Amino acid sequence: MLEELESKGITLEKMLDTAIELYIGEDTGKIREKLKSLMLHYLNDINIQALLTAALLLEENFKVEGDPVNLIADELIGINIAEYIGGKMALFNFFYYDTKKPGILKELPPFLDDAIGGFIAGCMTKLFEPTNFNLTETPSEERETEKS
Repeated sequence: MLEELESKGITLEKMLDTAIELYIGEDTGKIREKLKSLMLHYLNDINIQALLTAALLLEENFKVEGDPVNLIADELIGINIAEYIGGKMALFNFFYYDTKKPGILKELPPFLDDAIGGFIAGCMTKLFEPTNFNLTETPSEERETEKS
C-alpha cells in the first residue's frame, strides 16, 4: 500500500510531518516514532488498504473539477477510515485535519486529501487513547494513595 501511495507523492514521512504539524505537546520525536509504528500497522490492515485503494481509483477514474460542495463521497471515505482506526473520537480529529489542511493535505486532490486526512486523524486519535498511555499506577492504586 505504501508503494502505491508513494507513487502519488504520499510518503510515510510526509504523512508524519502532516500529523505532527497540528500536534500540541511535548516529546514530538517520541510521538512521531510511536505514530510511525501505528501507521505502518494500519497500512497493512486489509480494510484500510481497501478504502485507500478506493480513493486512489476514484482519483484516477472519476473526474471532478476542484472539490465541489455537493461531493460528499470523499468525506465519507475519510470519515470511515478515521472511525475504523480511532472510533467516534477520530471523527472530530478528521474534521480538524480536513478544515486546517496541514502539510500534504493541501496538495492532494479531493478523494486523497480526505482519505489521507482520515488515516492521519484515526492514527493520531488511536495513539492518544487512554489505554495506550503507560501509567505507573492503576486508577485504584491512585485512589488508595490519595486516602493515605
